[in-house]
Amino acid sequence: MECQSSLNDPTTLVVADTSVAINLNATGFVASILEALPNRIAVVEAVALELENGRRRGRDGADALNTLVAAGRIDIVRLGNPGIECFTSLVSGSAAETLDDGEAATIAYALEHEATALIDERKANRICAERYGALATGCTIDILAHDGVGAALGHSRLADAVFNALHRGRMRVQTCHMDWVVNLIGNERAAQCVSLPAAVRTR
Repeated sequence: MECQSSLNDPTTLVVADTSVAINLNATGFVASILEALPNRIAVVEAVALELENGRRRGRDGADALNTLVAAGRIDIVRLGNPGIECFTSLVSGSAAETLDDGEAATIAYALEHEATALIDERKANRICAERYGALATGCTIDILAHDGVGAALGHSRLADAVFNALHRGRMRVQTCHMDWVVNLIGNERAAQCVSLPAAVRTR
């Protein structure tokens, strides 16, 4: 089954959440992926801070981000006053209705600048759908399934990139993208990916 990326406007700014940054780094091809993607990619300061905090758990996401920023592949951006107000509303309240700082800042910045928010977590996507129906959203798979990325990597390296994001980054996959992922990497490798549902891993 073909997977249609939601990133169909090359002029749209794309704002990536922490999980997306981690997944892209885990692919092993992040520089090639971002070079092939026509959209500008940004991460909010809160995401950069979460990646920095990951050093204590032995993660290298902050170093990867710094390298990409230095190479001009990613911009680190800051919330303005409207974004701060939205951010505050997303981190205040009951646990079921609030998000972590990185997700909240990503959504707030995307709303403030009419950008596309890339978020993988189910709760964040639910809250976006309920509160911000006009907000354009996507996920890591939307980057990996982009025609430009597929053309740059080729089938074999794209399959490796998706498997690495799943196996190393524990990437979440939305139901609508599941068949594309499994058909790309194969059932044997899908069985090794604990972030995939058990029913998918035991096909």
